[in-house]
Amino acid sequence: MSHIIVLGAGLGGTIMAYEMRAKLRSEDRLTVITLGTSYSFVPSNPWVAVGWRERNDVTVDLADTFKRRGIALRPEGAKKVHAKENRVELNDGSFVDYDYLIIATGPDLAFDEVPGLGLAGHTQSICNIDHAIATRARFEELVRNPGPVIVGAVQGASCYGPAYEFAFILDTALRKARVRDRVPMTFVTPEPYIGHLGLDGVGDTKGLLESAMRDRHIKWITNAKVTSVDASVMHVEEVNEDSTTKARHDLPFAFSMMLPAFRGVPALMGIEGLVNPRGFVTIDKHQRNQTYPNVFAVGVCVAIPPVGKTPLPVGVPKTGFMIESMVTATAENISALLKGEQPRAVATWNAVCLADFGDEGIAFVAQPQIPPRNVNWSSQGKWVHAAKVGFEKYFLHKVRQGKSETFYEGLALDMLGIKKLKAIHTEPAE
Repeated sequence: MSHIIVLGAGLGGTIMAYEMRAKLRSEDRLTVITLGTSYSFVPSNPWVAVGWRERNDVTVDLADTFKRRGIALRPEGAKKVHAKENRVELNDGSFVDYDYLIIATGPDLAFDEVPGLGLAGHTQSICNIDHAIATRARFEELVRNPGPVIVGAVQGASCYGPAYEFAFILDTALRKARVRDRVPMTFVTPEPYIGHLGLDGVGDTKGLLESAMRDRHIKWITNAKVTSVDASVMHVEEVNEDSTTKARHDLPFAFSMMLPAFRGVPALMGIEGLVNPRGFVTIDKHQRNQTYPNVFAVGVCVAIPPVGKTPLPVGVPKTGFMIESMVTATAENISALLKGEQPRAVATWNAVCLADFGDEGIAFVAQPQIPPRNVNWSSQGKWVHAAKVGFEKYFLHKVRQGKSETFYEGLALDMLGIKKLKAIHTEPAE
């Protein structure tokens, strides 16, 4: 008998639990450690923040679903991973031992790295459901008292899609409220150009997003370093290609939503051989840590080097489909180890993204996500908004049913020529 722990129950952790459960033997045990019992569909947070969704629309209580699937749930949350001892310390002081650990924690939000950033400071966030609910109150205040808006991300951020989405969704919501004419908007980002996305662009994301911003009268500042945020002014340094200061901007605002940089969660920080200095888990091509071969990692907690050199730190996003390919590979590889075989499944890290604008949107496919690519495609239209709404409903249904993939999803992906796994090699694990 083996005991497998999944640490985290976000997008990656929840689907990881379902896929791993399907691969285990009847005598094996599976436990998910997370804080609380609620799963929240993070891609819906921009809609929550402008009042288009309620909390109950985008959350699922995992307790009953996990119980039906034979998955143990520890809602105390993790205080510290003790990798040398093969155990996880929980927040209540108890310990859980494991034979295999799958880390799917997501990130810690580094608001403190920029003075005045975040809900404890002067800007809003859509990084989790609680932040989105708090942001909605500030959005409603903005509608009552219109003024300048700043949306974007700070240096070191690695998830730019939601910032673009929120800027356009906010524009749509303000137009519907008939106050957009009194709300000048500026997009602030460390990216070297609009549409870089931490991926050096996908297809013509640069042209599509610049055009969309011009159409919606959204100004932008790229290569932008946010130095501090006061109650109604954001201080920004725009840099040259050699990182020297090009211009300084003191931007007044009545409302601002800025995404922070990410780092590893406290339960992982400082574990030598497991994480890099930023706290992200280092893995080989089989999603396996090199120092602790019984530890795997999927999702945002994984260490990925940046795509090329940029004047300011620009991280690489871990998109949902990319994460799901990591999940599938990890389940295959742990299943192989339980059978006495060697890991050989390698995730594609393909990216399929639907970026909603509130009334239309942009879709892109990058195969693989990190260039050079075999497929590098993007497109714009009203169909993207409809597809995003449909995907939200489908994914939440999947979570409630305790399934990692349905027959229809597999068929649709096959028709698009998108595969979760590379051809399985017989190469030994690194």
